[in-house]
Amino acid sequence: MATAHSRAAARLMISPAVLLLLGWMIVPLSMTVYFSFLSYNLLMPGMEEFIGFTNYEFFLTDPAFFAALANTLLLVGGVLVITIVGGTLLALLLDQPFWGQGIVRILVIAPFFVMPTVSALVWKNMFMNPVNGLFAYFAKALGLQPFDFLAHAPLASIIVIVAWQWLPFATLILLTALQSLDQEQLEASEMDGANFLNRFVYIVLPHMSRAITVVILIQTIFLLSVFAEILVTTNGGPGTSSTNITYLVYAQSLLQFDVGGGSAGGIVAVILANIVAVFLMRMIGKNLEA
Repeated sequence: MATAHSRAAARLMISPAVLLLLGWMIVPLSMTVYFSFLSYNLLMPGMEEFIGFTNYEFFLTDPAFFAALANTLLLVGGVLVITIVGGTLLALLLDQPFWGQGIVRILVIAPFFVMPTVSALVWKNMFMNPVNGLFAYFAKALGLQPFDFLAHAPLASIIVIVAWQWLPFATLILLTALQSLDQEQLEASEMDGANFLNRFVYIVLPHMSRAITVVILIQTIFLLSVFAEILVTTNGGPGTSSTNITYLVYAQSLLQFDVGGGSAGGIVAVILANIVAVFLMRMIGKNLEA
C-alpha cells in the first residue's frame, strides 16, 4: 500500500515537468504540421489557404531537396569517419602514460566546448581565408598558390569544421571504454606473441565496439541538424553544393518567406531523422545483446 502511495506521489510530482515537456514539443510540432498544409507566405499576410499535400509534393520533387539530402548524408558520413578513426587514435595515444597527460587531455577535449558559430568563424577567417588565413600563409611559404577552401571545396570544409568540434566527444567516450579494458588480457596476449596490430584488431576493437556504436548514434542525431557552420561559412553555396536539409528548410521559410513549404520540409526532416534514429537504436540493441 505504501509503495502504491509512493508511486502515485512520484507521478504527481513529476507530472508538471512531463506536461511542460510535452507542451514544449507537441505545440510547435502541431503548428508545423498545420502550416505545412497551407499556402502561407509572409509577404502576403491574410492570403493563407488550405492546399493539402502540395507543399510536400513541391518540396520532395525539388532538385534542391535531393542535393540537400545527398549533402546531409555526406556530411554525417564524413564527420563520423573522421571522428571515429581520429577519436580511436587519440584515445590510444592518451591512454599511454606520458608527462603532462592531464593537460593534453584537457586541450584535446577543449574544442567541444567552443560554440559552433565561434568555431566556424575561427576556421573561416583564421585558417581557410585565401588571403590572410594560416593555410594560405603556409602555401605561400612553400611557393604554392593559396587554395580557397570554402569556394572550391565547401562541403569538405564544413565536414572538417564539424569534425573538429565533435572529435573531442568521440575521443572522450572511446578513451573511457579503452580504460575499462582488462590489462591482464592484453599482457597475456603479448606474452603469447601477439603484436600490437593483432591485439588491437582482436581485443581492443571488439571491446570498444559498443562505445563506437554509442558515438555513432549520438553524433548522427546531432549532425542531421548542422546549421550554424553552414550559415556562417558558405550560406549553403556555391549554389546548393553545401546545403543540407536543415539549411534548405531555413532558406525556404526565412529567405523565401514560404512558411508552408518550409514547414513541409521540416516535417520531412523530422521523419527522416526518426527513421535514422530507429535504425541506429535497433543496431545498438543488437550490439548490446551480442
